Amino acid sequence: MNPVSDVVPIQSALISVSDKMGLADLATGLQRAGVTIYSTGGTRRHLEECGVEVLDVAEYTGFPEMLDGRVKTLHPKIFGGILAIRDNDEHVDAIQEHDIEPIDLVVVNLYPFEATASRVGATREECIEQIDIGGPSLVRAAAKNHRDVAVATSSEQYGDILDQLQEHGGTTVDLRKQLAAEAFDHTATYDRAIADYMLGESISGDFPASMHLTLRRKSQLRYGENPHQRAALYLDPSVRSANLVAARQISGKELSYNNLLDLDSALEIVRGFAQPAVSVIKHNNPCGAATDAKLANACQKALDGDPLSAFGSVLGFNRTVDVETAELLCQPGLFIEAIVAPDFQAGAVGLLTSKPRWKDNVRLMQVGRLDDQPSGLAKRFISGGMLVQDADRMTSAPLQWKTATEAQVPSEMWDDISFAWEMVRHVKSNAIVLARDTSLVGVGAGQMSRVDSVEISIRKAGDRVAGSVLASDAFFPFPDSIEAAADAGVVAIVQPGGSRRDDEVIEACDEHDLPMVLTGRRHFKH
Repeated sequence: MNPVSDVVPIQSALISVSDKMGLADLATGLQRAGVTIYSTGGTRRHLEECGVEVLDVAEYTGFPEMLDGRVKTLHPKIFGGILAIRDNDEHVDAIQEHDIEPIDLVVVNLYPFEATASRVGATREECIEQIDIGGPSLVRAAAKNHRDVAVATSSEQYGDILDQLQEHGGTTVDLRKQLAAEAFDHTATYDRAIADYMLGESISGDFPASMHLTLRRKSQLRYGENPHQRAALYLDPSVRSANLVAARQISGKELSYNNLLDLDSALEIVRGFAQPAVSVIKHNNPCGAATDAKLANACQKALDGDPLSAFGSVLGFNRTVDVETAELLCQPGLFIEAIVAPDFQAGAVGLLTSKPRWKDNVRLMQVGRLDDQPSGLAKRFISGGMLVQDADRMTSAPLQWKTATEAQVPSEMWDDISFAWEMVRHVKSNAIVLARDTSLVGVGAGQMSRVDSVEISIRKAGDRVAGSVLASDAFFPFPDSIEAAADAGVVAIVQPGGSRRDDEVIEACDEHDLPMVLTGRRHFKH
């Protein structure tokens, strides 16, 4: 077989697309270069309305569109023109004998199956009608014969094709190879979405028998967790809820691997609160968090949680960052790496990127409204495979909790208890948090001993431990932590319960007149 041709002229093109973004510019450029354009149905009408001269595929093939448009391009005169190898004499003789025109460029994107299937209220019939048949066949045929044919499946590729057409009169082999690879990736992703939809209808049990991830590389990062590690960021196009990967970066330097991890944790914390909430993250653990009726107040309370650790931290907001809050963040001596929020007021952006010493280095990430909840599944790679579990978002409600001690919880203390219990699930196990005035005042994270976590949280809180509420992500196996908390001035405890020594722990609380609430739900975070 002869080597692949370098530059192949574009003399004819077939265009049939669902997404018409950028199409008029492409078709106008092709027409200006003298390219004959074939098209069908809605695409043909769109191009004609844009002043582009188009030949109707049905007129060319001599066979009308039928079955409500299900059959349009599935014809030998179309596929022969795409699949014929130009320097194969038998192929050339065959297409000439049957009056088939070679097609040098195929521009196709597929029916919006995934968008339809993810739409609330979409019926099965609507989804099935969005399964494209002719489109994937055209794309695969053109990609297979990339030695002679270029294929475009995205408007992002149109510019490169027009540039090469203007510069070379056709497409180079390198571009055709790249377009072919992207085309097969496009059809594989499309088929995967259909298969997942079908499997979702037919599987038995809570988890599918097979899981497939389709991710697109969004960016190459400077490095990973450490400078000697390479890293990249990938986008999951199936995610519809507000998320960090799809966020708009308003300002600042390129995000690092560690920035992304911390920002994701910051966002996950604040989206769980109905009131204005702010989280402060350092090394993937909250060192501060708070809620308040006013965002600026919540921000100040969150920063006060651990001022030393807050230096060089990332912040998460569940409300638009306003000017008053931005003024607060511009105070001398404070350094913030990055901020994620639904939005930023223009005045707030101006302040954050000009007033503090970090100026426009701070990364500002706009994620949009936090109305939609993320996926109910949490996925985590391990050596040889992946663990999948329900995401830990089902926090038990206070009505389900039990006060196990003789001392009852004063009504004014319930807000702090609920806040502490919400926060402890975001801290690495063994996790202990101290909360006061719906804000974190002390955190003990990731210790091998729960006693160590209690002691660390008390030390972090300092004078603020007096009057605080303590939450533990799992039960206390011994009463020693209760003794330490009571001696420090903790006024209430919330924990799952379930230890063999619950009675001893309850007895220790009663000795100190310390109310303890049992939730019946554990919140390990490994």
